[in-house]
Amino acid sequence: MTDTQRPIVVQKYGGSSLATIEKVRAVAERIAATVEQGYRVVAVVSAMGKTTDGLLAQAKSLSANPAPRELDMLMSVGERISTALLAIALEDLGHRAISFTGSQSGIITNTRHNRARIVEVRPYRLLDELDDGKIVVVAGYQGVSYAREITTLGRGGTDTSAVALAAALNAEWCEICSDVDGVYTADPRIVSDASRLDELSHEEMIALARSGARVLNQDCVEYASHKGVAIFAKSTFGPRDDSGTVVRQNPAVAPRPVSAIAHRNMVLETTVGPGHDAAALVDILEHVGAMPHALLGGGAEPLHALIPVDDAHRLGTLRERLSARFGEDVAVRADRGTVTAVGPGLGESPQIVKQATAVVNELAGADHRVVLGPLELTFVLPTPAVGEAVRALHALLLNA
Repeated sequence: MTDTQRPIVVQKYGGSSLATIEKVRAVAERIAATVEQGYRVVAVVSAMGKTTDGLLAQAKSLSANPAPRELDMLMSVGERISTALLAIALEDLGHRAISFTGSQSGIITNTRHNRARIVEVRPYRLLDELDDGKIVVVAGYQGVSYAREITTLGRGGTDTSAVALAAALNAEWCEICSDVDGVYTADPRIVSDASRLDELSHEEMIALARSGARVLNQDCVEYASHKGVAIFAKSTFGPRDDSGTVVRQNPAVAPRPVSAIAHRNMVLETTVGPGHDAAALVDILEHVGAMPHALLGGGAEPLHALIPVDDAHRLGTLRERLSARFGEDVAVRADRGTVTAVGPGLGESPQIVKQATAVVNELAGADHRVVLGPLELTFVLPTPAVGEAVRALHALLLNA
């Protein structure tokens, strides 16, 4: 079989998988083993360890509100270091390898800095190198806009880079490799008897990611859903034959009302008094890259927005703009968290909703809010109650 006939596999490696030189070498060995099984490999990598956090901290030591464009210039550096080191390690193992930035890989985005969206992938240069027998290592999390500006895709954007390349290259599959071996029914650090899920639909995984599950990025799964890409969430250093959790269209699992519980320890609960335009609130949130998890009310009712804190690099600017636009009509609380049950049957299971609400009432009393959708039942409650609510709802909905 010639190089051009061998199937392509895309593998993404997160920062914890590349945190040390020893781990970089171990990842290179894993990639080399895949190549020796007869595949062409595109490895998409994150920055090493906490590099991205360190770069952001340096920027904020100089300015409370760094310019979004300059943040993208800075934050794109970490992945470039990883690509070069991994390519060097692969060459040392006797495999020809070449590293590329996101822009060199043909990842074209819109013009929004800090949380850009991929609009097109032109993988021609990657295909040339794959056909030439090389392993291709790509810097995830970044691309280039039509205006030829460096852009980043937001937290977890390396996952999205990997899925986008898998779709553009017509890959056999896409592996998202990290320090966890799949998606669990709840965070195992909180629920000791949480169990791993074998398969999930794209829609369920999108809801879980949106609600705080960190195994896969929301934008990544949305992209996979649109393109029909199957994702394998796996452990980088686990058994090679362990398929982890597969996220795909029409998973082969029995119907279930609840699949898993996700949570966020902190969200900004922003309330704007009645009579204000929801579009004005959304415009401010979009400007700082802090799109809401949920937006409720409007018109004669107050507007309530639940804003994940990890989506906002510029919280100071957010507060300033909210105050400038809405004055005393806006209130922002940072002492709230969310717990979300996700499952395909929630929207048609009033009994489950009543039982879950009763459990949260016991824990938080009247100090909570409920948001119900077709796939999600979310409780907004005081941060100290989040962990206990996760355990209680998991016992009620998934251990019964």
